[in-house]
Amino acid sequence: MKTLLLLYGRVRHLVREALKFGTVGGLATVVDVGVFNLFRLGMGVEPLISTVISMIAATTVSYVGNRNWTFRHRGGRGVTREYVLFFFFNGVGLAITLACVGISHYMFGFTSPLADNIAKNVVGLALASLFRFCSYRTWVFPARPKQPMEVASGS
Repeated sequence: MKTLLLLYGRVRHLVREALKFGTVGGLATVVDVGVFNLFRLGMGVEPLISTVISMIAATTVSYVGNRNWTFRHRGGRGVTREYVLFFFFNGVGLAITLACVGISHYMFGFTSPLADNIAKNVVGLALASLFRFCSYRTWVFPARPKQPMEVASGS
């Protein structure tokens, strides 16, 4: 039991970040799924175009939430830099999701709205989310460098 508590103490900050990331991601997912289905089902837009539109909306929600809540204690290297990197890595996440939708819809012929939603919102979401979390922590909102301790001079 003591070993588990020590282990948890070492990863507690990571667990908190992951939970916050998941909460922000949940909100962004609601936006993503809602906009996707509005365009795909409500307006009859192609699934890949619907995916791009919905993910742009969700990315905006996600950036604001992650910047101001999940990773507010990290980063600090400039909003412009973070914003550009955030959207770049979301673009890679978008490519991962598009690949899942494209393979399912066009290669395997699973063309129903349910199949499109599973490819995008289950498989694509899981793979892209894992990639994004690791990318955000590493490159977009890196840990702030520790300030060196000042040595008292003995004059």
